[in-house]
Amino acid sequence: MRATLSWLLHDWLDVGALTARPRFSEHTRETFESVLDVSERLARDKFAPHNRLVDLQEPHFDGERVHLPAQVEQALQAYVDAGLSLAGVDAEHGGMQLPFAVEMASTSMFHRASVGIGAYVMLAHGNAKTVQAHGTAAQIAAFAQPTFEGRYFGTMCLSEPQAGSSLSDIATRAVPDGEGSQDDPLGPRFRLKGNKMWISGGEHDMGENIVHLVLAKIPGPDGRLVPGVKGISLFIVPRKLVRADGSLSGERNDVSLAGLNHKCGYRGTVNTLLNFGEGRFPVKAGGDDQGVPRGPGLDGQGAGAIGYLIGQPGKGLAAMFTMMNGARIGVGLGAVMLGYAGYEASLDYARNRPQGRALGAAGKDATQPQVPIVEHADVKRMLLAQKSYCEGGLALELFCARLIDEQDTGTPEAADEARLLLEVLTPIAKSWPSEWCLEANSLAIQVLGGYGYTRDFPVEQYWRDNRLNMIHEGTHGIQGMDLLGRKVIMENGRGLMLLGARVQQTIGQAGEFAELKEQARALGAALGRVAQVTQAAWQGGDPQRSLANATPYLQAFGHVVLAWLWLDLAATAQRQLPQATGEQADFLKGKLAAARYFFRYELPKIEAWLAVVESRDDTCLNAQPQWL
Repeated sequence: MRATLSWLLHDWLDVGALTARPRFSEHTRETFESVLDVSERLARDKFAPHNRLVDLQEPHFDGERVHLPAQVEQALQAYVDAGLSLAGVDAEHGGMQLPFAVEMASTSMFHRASVGIGAYVMLAHGNAKTVQAHGTAAQIAAFAQPTFEGRYFGTMCLSEPQAGSSLSDIATRAVPDGEGSQDDPLGPRFRLKGNKMWISGGEHDMGENIVHLVLAKIPGPDGRLVPGVKGISLFIVPRKLVRADGSLSGERNDVSLAGLNHKCGYRGTVNTLLNFGEGRFPVKAGGDDQGVPRGPGLDGQGAGAIGYLIGQPGKGLAAMFTMMNGARIGVGLGAVMLGYAGYEASLDYARNRPQGRALGAAGKDATQPQVPIVEHADVKRMLLAQKSYCEGGLALELFCARLIDEQDTGTPEAADEARLLLEVLTPIAKSWPSEWCLEANSLAIQVLGGYGYTRDFPVEQYWRDNRLNMIHEGTHGIQGMDLLGRKVIMENGRGLMLLGARVQQTIGQAGEFAELKEQARALGAALGRVAQVTQAAWQGGDPQRSLANATPYLQAFGHVVLAWLWLDLAATAQRQLPQATGEQADFLKGKLAAARYFFRYELPKIEAWLAVVESRDDTCLNAQPQWL
């Protein structure tokens, strides 16, 4: 995997070109490679050895505290000690100021080693970046900086037991915390009451504090909650209270653990139900002499979790999308790396497992030695499928990370183009790997046969860990409706047109190679079909029917995007192949074989998906609940 990471970053994405920009001018290719070397070693030595342990010894609650294996905190502390928690942070705040593409490449190795441990890093970074993007200077200093430094952890608290993904139906409320609360140095201070579900990293004793980002509604003048998403605001709710200067007071906020969720996989990351303002840790009225401001609480006795408004009232969902969009790319990366881990394990097994003989007359001679199963065509099929899914998925996530670098440091025109491309690609970056790299894990189990279904080999855990990724941060159905219902038509379809132009450029470049002409033609035809079907889906003026088949649209769109990326990768490999020898030649031929597999076996699948979208098929829409 390490060689593929470097090839994607330098030979395909040309991240070295970023060093010409002021933000990254202190870096060179050598510094980027050094960071990846450190990450690879740390992931191998500190994370990977504990991946099975955190699966078997899942978090448990004794009524007072949540217990995790000590190795989780030790691994995360090693990550912090190496300076990697500050990889993308500004140099003036003690960070390395690395490009996001390099930071993502570094993160990928920790997801591959143990996604259950690595998730704490992803959550904390997303939390801190959201505070950095929308918070005041005081909020950034008090909450984001300690999180970047690895002293604090972070969560996002969106879903509620009665609402799930329907955020317009959340019922958590926030009221001003008494007189003077609007003048708090850390931002307008509120008291929160409500329940949040599915909160990863919601309760543990690692670090000095946990910073919760909580969506809640501020009641209107009549005391009622504003219906819909317009009334949602975003609040910083620390597990432990802080003083006016941002320092820890040591006192617990009114945030309590209601229970743990016991998951199929991904067990290394604690997942919780949290109660805000139930009165278990009342923050009493009056204040103290060390600068911890207090109001009367929701009941006059201190009930209600103290939270600080971040951004503008009623604009909380837009602010939270900073974290959600980053998390969706992070989820996609995690799915890729779980698939990759299974691919590497099954490839190693296939190379070393003798079974059967070659077909034909020679294969009937039982005196001849068995051959490794990697020699069998059907096993090669399963390995090529895994390779095409995982390496293509990795290219997708790194490409999105490179777009974020362009958005942050490019010219205004390039930044705007990157923004629109990200809008269109984010649903794909989250959903495509979570479906197809899960399929890669299933194929890895199949390669190992009966052994793959046992706990003696790691591939069954990779599948269980990966199964979560199709669910959290927005299910396939949600991503499909986001893509077809909003992203491809936003700004009069400009994002879709920009993507189409990029694809056409790749088709033109690949068409210069005789070996890639067939693939270039196939991609051109697929692109045309997507454009045709997108237009057909919206005919008739019935959004409900148009979106009834949004998931097949998402699947087809994702496959076309991956075909585009594989054609671009194949063109890069084809350019380098004449000068390559030995292992490098085999490396490049492997990329070309995976690209060919994807075009021959995968891209033809899109027509079945697109057919139901184009006809606005109503089979699922009109199926009555009593029929099911």
